[in-house]
This record gives sequence, C-alpha cells and structure tokens, in this order.
Amino acid sequence: MSPSPLERASPPAFAGSYDPADVTFLLRPASPAEAAALFEEPAAKERLIQSGRRHYSEMITPERAPSAAYTSIFETALTRHARRMGAEVAALVRTLDARITGPITLCSLVRAGVPLGVLLSRGLRALGRDVEHFGLSIVRDRGIDGVALDLVLERRPAAGLLFVDGWTGKGAITDELERALAAREPALAPRLVVLADPAGRAWLAASEEDWLIPSGILGGTVSGLISRSILNARLSAPGDFHATVRLDHLAAHDVSRRFVDVIERAVNVALPGAPVLPTPSPSRAATRADASRTIASLAADLRIDNRNRIKPGIAEATRAVLRRAPARVLVAAEGDPDLDGLRHLAARADVPIENRGTRLHPYRAVTIIADAGHQSP
Repeated sequence: MSPSPLERASPPAFAGSYDPADVTFLLRPASPAEAAALFEEPAAKERLIQSGRRHYSEMITPERAPSAAYTSIFETALTRHARRMGAEVAALVRTLDARITGPITLCSLVRAGVPLGVLLSRGLRALGRDVEHFGLSIVRDRGIDGVALDLVLERRPAAGLLFVDGWTGKGAITDELERALAAREPALAPRLVVLADPAGRAWLAASEEDWLIPSGILGGTVSGLISRSILNARLSAPGDFHATVRLDHLAAHDVSRRFVDVIERAVNVALPGAPVLPTPSPSRAATRADASRTIASLAADLRIDNRNRIKPGIAEATRAVLRRAPARVLVAAEGDPDLDGLRHLAARADVPIENRGTRLHPYRAVTIIADAGHQSP
C-alpha cells in the first residue's frame, strides 16, 4: 500500500504559537539556516520577481518586530474594531451552521485566513458542530498545496470543506483556488469564506466593505509566529508540504492567542442574535464590477502592465509596504483614522501618499509596487 499524504509529508504538522486545539498547520517548518538562504530584502526581491528570474514564493523577506509606535496603532485598531469583528465572525458562524450539514472542515489560507479560521472553529464548536481547522498554503500562479489538500480529504468529508481567508483584494487568490480545484478536485466547490470582500469574489462574506481588520495590519505576530508560505525545491521535496519559517525571534511580540481571545469574547456576546447571511451576497456582482473598474482605471492611469503591482484594500496595502518595495500609497480620504498604520509605515519608508477620493471605490487604500526595471509611476 502506498503511504498516505501525512506519512509522506515531513516533518509532522504543528500549531505554531496557537493552542494545538485551534489549528493544525500543514506546513514544513524550515530551519534557521535553510530560511537564511532564501532571505531577500524588498528591493532585491522585487527585481528578481519582476525580471522573472524568481517567483515570489521562492523567497522570503526577513520579518522584524513591530515598533512601539506601530504596536500602539494595532492596539488602537483592536480596541476600535473588536466589537465589529466579533459581530461579523458571529454572523459567519451562524451562516455556516445553517448552510452546512455534517462535519465542517476549515482550510485557512496561510497566513491571513488563520486568525479568522481559529475564531470560526471556536464558534462552531460552541454550537456543538463537528469541526476541524487546518492551515495550508496556496500560492498565486502555483496553486494549492496538493499534499496538504490530499491529507485533508483523506481525513474529512469533502462536502463540508470550506476555505478561509481574511479578505479579498483583487480576487487573485480566488482565481487561484478555482483553478487549483478544477485541476485537482473538479467536484470540490471553491467555497471561500472571508470577513471583507471588496473584490466581490467570496462565496460567503460578512461584508463587502474595505475596513480595518485589526489582524490585517500585522504579520506573523498575529498569525501563529509563522512566515508566509514558501514554495522552493530547496525546502519542499515531492511529497512534502509547502514550507514556512518559524518566527521564534518575535515571540516577545506575539499577540496571536491574545487577539483571538479578545475577539472570541465579542463573538460570544453577538452570537445569540447573529443573522444568517445570504450566500453569495446579492450585491456581490455589483461590488465585483466596481472593483474591476477601479483596478483597470489605476492600471491605465499609472501605465501598469503587471497588475500584481497593484495591492488594493487596507490590509493588502499595509502588508505591501511592510514586505515589498512600494512606489506610492493611494488613499480615499487623507484623514481616515483607520489608515494610521499605513501612514506610519509609509512615512517610515519615505513612500508618498496621494489622495484619490472616491476614484478608489470600493477600496480605501491601494499600494502601488515600484517598477523594478523603470522609473516608479
């Protein structure tokens, strides 16, 4: 008999800095020496990506501790938006409970989906549902981790399988999920669950508004102390999971458990009266059209051929400044307090900010990645 995906994949699954009851990461942790060989600073990484010499998933930018000022911005965002996030998670929990019969399996897309996946799994268990939660990798242009997906399908019924992400930007990951499942598991529905869906591409979303999801403005320190996933032959042989780097050097700054505990308290308050949401939203098509028009308009106005250089939405725009080489940040309103973190990072990196007003709708912020081969737009 051939070995199962779990027997083939090495090393064993782990939970990062989360409680093992909250998530099982189907990722291969890289050693510090292995990870160091893949480190590239943003400017060098950008040149390699845009020249086509390397795929973004083959490299990793070293992740550093947030400053005291930035940590304060995160804490303010958490205080301001914990109640909203709790109410929206509660609505997602109620909807999944109503829509899915039998066992529920949450596959959170690493990393942005993981905090939401933890909260959904806790909420569903509180309602007495049979639920398991995994964190696995999906890579734009390279697909989903097939070894991880095989393992999930070996252990859990396909009928209750859901994919979880924090938000949508342009919808690139939705496209990748649809392509990957069509190629590997045609009968498997690409049901994507998110908090915010400004791209209009999710199967289930709590809203289509681009709002400040507190976990969206941090990286590994709110996602279980792991890096984003890496797909590099140096780390992942055939039969291995996609890789990750354990961020143990950031342990003193880790808020992963505290974050989900804070939001869970708000979920518990909201859950008794939470609504069951439509799947999909009746306004999804209109939202998708608005988002597509805005991205097309920005690409034409700034003469951008590669739309991967356009990072829309508060969370995507923020993370792009943190780990890419940004040319400029576009905002819908200069004084928007929910953009404090983005403005702080842009100022620190000497990245100009431009007010585009309603032309950015449905987004409140967009980061434009610099053209590594030419003058920035």
